[in-house]
Amino acid sequence: MKQVNANGLLIPALGLGGWRIGDDPAKAESEIAAIRRGIELGATLIDTAEMYGGGASEELIGRALAGIPRENYILVSKVLPHNAGKRHIFKSCEDSLKRLRVDYLDIYLLHWRGSVPLEETVWCMEKLVSEGKIRRWGVSNFDTPDMEELWQIPGGQNCAVNQVLYNITSRGIEYDLIPWCEQQNVAIMAYCPLAQAGTLKRLAPDVRTDPTIAAVAKKYGATVMQVMLAFVLKKSCVCAIPKAGSVAHVEENVAAVSLKISDEDWALLDSVYWPPTCKMHLDIE
Repeated sequence: MKQVNANGLLIPALGLGGWRIGDDPAKAESEIAAIRRGIELGATLIDTAEMYGGGASEELIGRALAGIPRENYILVSKVLPHNAGKRHIFKSCEDSLKRLRVDYLDIYLLHWRGSVPLEETVWCMEKLVSEGKIRRWGVSNFDTPDMEELWQIPGGQNCAVNQVLYNITSRGIEYDLIPWCEQQNVAIMAYCPLAQAGTLKRLAPDVRTDPTIAAVAKKYGATVMQVMLAFVLKKSCVCAIPKAGSVAHVEENVAAVSLKISDEDWALLDSVYWPPTCKMHLDIE
């Protein structure tokens, strides 16, 4: 599996997203099987958050990881902005650890900016590192000015990850955020890399019926979703965390890692989904 440098921590380029995982008890066994199969195939980056299902995602992932050696996966969770200060973050982290049934997180992210000063959140994250509760910390939904501000805070340069929305239909971060993060060895963790399989209609068209992507996919014996994942993964500092609720879906996603598409065909896709030529707003879902 290709790896990405997250400020000194190497993480797999492809992982498993935990958004809406654990919401439906009827799907639990399929979701657990998908997580375990993903780890078998090298997609060992598992992302979740205290917000997802009010902890249900963390609880299901904890069940899925039971019995798997802790060193065999990279576990990411996120703290809500109103919990990201001295009063609440330590309990939030401990609660996430309990639901996940582990002793530490590999990466702990601030879910988005809130009213707690960044200086306070950074201090708390560094304390969690010193206590062995987390290995690295990062942020989510931070644009370039946010990252530049973070870099001026004592300890801010220890940020390892910025998790943001990125896919072939939402490319604004290519203009400035990706180059900035790559220069600072901050990994970009792409959420919604498949535009929610065409259902992210507020931000994107239904890619499942796009004739250009379909034509490229057919040429390489791939699916539209695999081409979309390959697009995200071709950036050296980017990893992706698509949700997969079944073993078949995980296997389809992992196969995209080895998909090799020519520069000519990437240029064809660029002619439909243009790369940015100026600063754009940060897409958030």
